[in-house]
Amino acid sequence: MTSRVILISAASSEALRQARFDDGCPVDAAGLRRARAAAGAVPGAERRWVSPGVRCRDTADALGLAAAVEVPELTGLDVGRWRGATLDEVSAKEPDSVARWLTDPESAPHDGESVRDFCDRIARWLDTAAPLTGRSVAVVEPEVVRATVVRALGAPESAFWRVDVPPLTATELSGRSGRWNVRTGRPLEGSDAD
Repeated sequence: MTSRVILISAASSEALRQARFDDGCPVDAAGLRRARAAAGAVPGAERRWVSPGVRCRDTADALGLAAAVEVPELTGLDVGRWRGATLDEVSAKEPDSVARWLTDPESAPHDGESVRDFCDRIARWLDTAAPLTGRSVAVVEPEVVRATVVRALGAPESAFWRVDVPPLTATELSGRSGRWNVRTGRPLEGSDAD
C-alpha cells in the first residue's frame, strides 16, 4: 500500500517578510487572501494535520481545513532565545553564533534545537506516517518541509539550508516501507504563491 503525504507550507506573515524568527505572528492580510483563494486546490485526504503554530493554524483555517488535528511533532524549529528577533539583529550581535548555526547541523547557539535534532524529530514523525495508507495533508512551517525533504531523500543535514520553500506550496511524498519519492514546490492553484 502506498502512503501519500502532502505538506503545505504556511501562508506569509509579517515575521516571514521581515526574516524574523517566528514569535507566534499570525498570517498577514495578503497571506490570508492567497490562502482563501487556494482553498479549492487542497486535495481531499483521509487525514488532515496542522503544526501547532499560529501561522499554520491560520493557514489551515483559510484553506478550509479547520478540523485539522494539531500534531506537536510538526512544530517548527526551536530557535530558543532568538525567537522574535530578525536574522539581521542576531547576526549583528552574534555573528560567530549565526555562522556556526548555518554551517554546523549539530550547533544550537540559541539554546534551542539543532538542525540535526530537528531533522531527526521530523524523520521520526515521517516514520509514523509511512504505514498509513491513503492521503494525508499537513499545513506546516517551511523548515518542517525542508527537514522532511532532507530525511526523505537521505540527504545530509547540510542540505537543509539549500531547500527553498515558498509560502502556500505543496510538497508531495509518496512511498511505502519508508522509501519516499518527493515532488516539491507546487504552488496551490489560486494562491499566487511567490
